Amino acid sequence: MIVDKANAALDSVYGADTPETLAQAYAAWAATYDSETASLGYLLPFLITAWVARYVPAGEGPLLDAGCGTGLSGPSLKALGYGDIAGLDLSDDMLKIAGSRNVYSELKKAMLGGKLPWPDGHFRAFFSTGVFTISHAPASSLHELVRITKKGGHAIFTVRDQVFENGGFQAVFDELTQTNKWRVAERSPWFRCYAIAEPDALVKTFVFEVM
Repeated sequence: MIVDKANAALDSVYGADTPETLAQAYAAWAATYDSETASLGYLLPFLITAWVARYVPAGEGPLLDAGCGTGLSGPSLKALGYGDIAGLDLSDDMLKIAGSRNVYSELKKAMLGGKLPWPDGHFRAFFSTGVFTISHAPASSLHELVRITKKGGHAIFTVRDQVFENGGFQAVFDELTQTNKWRVAERSPWFRCYAIAEPDALVKTFVFEVM
């Protein structure tokens, strides 16, 4: 069944112990990622557009889809009037599919947690879903993402409950707040990642204004 295949793929990416094995897991999953995550009722790439639209008026400057995967968020944002969206991901195979959507102004391969290939203050906002989760990007990635977001811009992202507790996110949040790099704009309640499967998989959306 498609749900069984999707669950097996999730186990593979959550079980990755290095960036290389994570990239390999996504390479193996890329061709069927969209249909299999849809079978689980994966909400986040579409739901994040509500927060983008709440805080970022269309036409104010480029957005970064950080960890864009196959680009599921792109078409929804384009339909809402956002025309300048860059995508970043660690997987060539996922980026190829994202590119086929003809939505992204640029797509770059890079690893969250390392140096990102844009100058300071380049983006009006970045958004990210499903990236701050088990065996994925570290909380320290937020420092670089904030660096490339302009003052007055926004950081909009989800964090999985399990990694929020043990992944050092609150410490990074506090550091960025205490150094006047950002201030909190919104924190959602915990909510389900998947409408159909994985009822215990919860995330929270965070929105910060970059200072």
